[in-house]
Parts: sequence; structure tokens; C-alpha cells
Amino acid sequence: MTETFAEQRLQIADACRVLAMRGLADGILGHISRRVGPDRILIRCRGPHERGLAHTTAADVRLLDLDGAPAAEGELDGGWRPPNELPLHTEVLRARPDVQAVVHAHPPAVVAADLAGLAIRPVIGAFDIPGARLAQAGVPVYPRGVLVRDRRLAAEMVAALGAKAVVLLRGHGITSTGGTVPEAVLRAKSVDAIARMSLTVASAGGTLRDLPGDDLAELPDLGSAFDETTAWRHELSRLQ
Repeated sequence: MTETFAEQRLQIADACRVLAMRGLADGILGHISRRVGPDRILIRCRGPHERGLAHTTAADVRLLDLDGAPAAEGELDGGWRPPNELPLHTEVLRARPDVQAVVHAHPPAVVAADLAGLAIRPVIGAFDIPGARLAQAGVPVYPRGVLVRDRRLAAEMVAALGAKAVVLLRGHGITSTGGTVPEAVLRAKSVDAIARMSLTVASAGGTLRDLPGDDLAELPDLGSAFDETTAWRHELSRLQ
């Protein structure tokens, strides 16, 4: 292969391990992709000795085209195969040129909160500023608990996502997007944190209230160097 994308493969592998460590993708379900060209992606695939996301290595990340075929010699040799929900990634990337990375995970708290009728709302402020802004912009729901295994179902999910950063999949999980792999993972983590907070408040008999608009407007933009670079360095350090 003339292009090995070693650094990018390792980043996706680390990101999969972060999802597992944070409890967003327990077991063998979940995957991350990254655009690396007009019609090529790197994506976490499953091999003959699958052990789950917590044990992902760079070797689990394969270079494919948007139809799931190997985009370089040997990428699917030896029993490797794309995830069943590959269209979930490729349809987002086809429809959204602003998106460079897609995360699909199964965070139990997000699924439970949605089933309980608790939307992802801006109920927090400085606790998680990027999360507050994400919630303020809105987190839509794709209301079908299906395996997004073909382009038809993926197109439905993409329509529900629209121009937003994250979409919940009812009875299923979450699809999170970003300009980078860390951004997509950190957005998923923020949604999970709000879902957990909402479930805790509801279980204590409390009432969820959106933060006042004046408070949301007062929240500063701390910049990507803090919100993403430093936050991601912290997530990687936790893996050690």
C-alpha cells in the first residue's frame, strides 16, 4: 500500500478504546470512521479474532471505499469485514461535506433517557460548555430501532440528523459527527453526560429546566485548544 495512514488508524483505534472506557460502547458493538479522501474512509472493522472495542488496535482499522470495497490491496484479506452498519457512516459522509468523522455507539444512558421521554436539553451550563451549546442547538431523534444496514435506512437516519451534530437512534444508540475524530467522540461523550444527568434528576423526583438564555449567552468559547485538544489528551491519558 502506498498510503498506510498509520497515524490516522491509530487515532481511530484509540478513539474506540475511549468509547469503551467511557461506557459508551461496551462489548463488540460500535464503530468509528474517518474520511481520508473524496471516496475513501478508514473505519473500524471486525476481524476473525474480534475482542470488542476496548481492545481495538490500529490493525482493526481498514481503508475502504464508500461502497465497502477495499480501497487498497489486502485491506479485507484474512477474514476482515466492514461493520453491518457501514451505510450509517457512508451516507452521512455523502450528505455532509462538513463532516470528517462519524461515531456510532450504544450508550445505555442515552437510550434509557430517550425511552423515558427525556430529550437532550440545555439543562447544564459551565459544567460542560460544548455540551450545553450542542444541546441548545438541538439533538434530534431517529425514531426507528432498526439496524441501519442499508442505504435506504441510512438515508432516513441522515434526514433525521439534518444539519445537527448528533442524532439519537431510538432503542439503539447514537450517531455523532465531527470535523475530527476527537470532536465526534467528545460530542458523544457530552450527550451521554447530559443523558446521565437527566436520568439522575428525574429519578430523584426533580424537574428538568433549560438554562436561561442569558446564562447560555454568557458561556464563553474557550477555543478548540482547550475544548478539544486538551480534553482529548485527557481521554488518551485515561487509557493508560
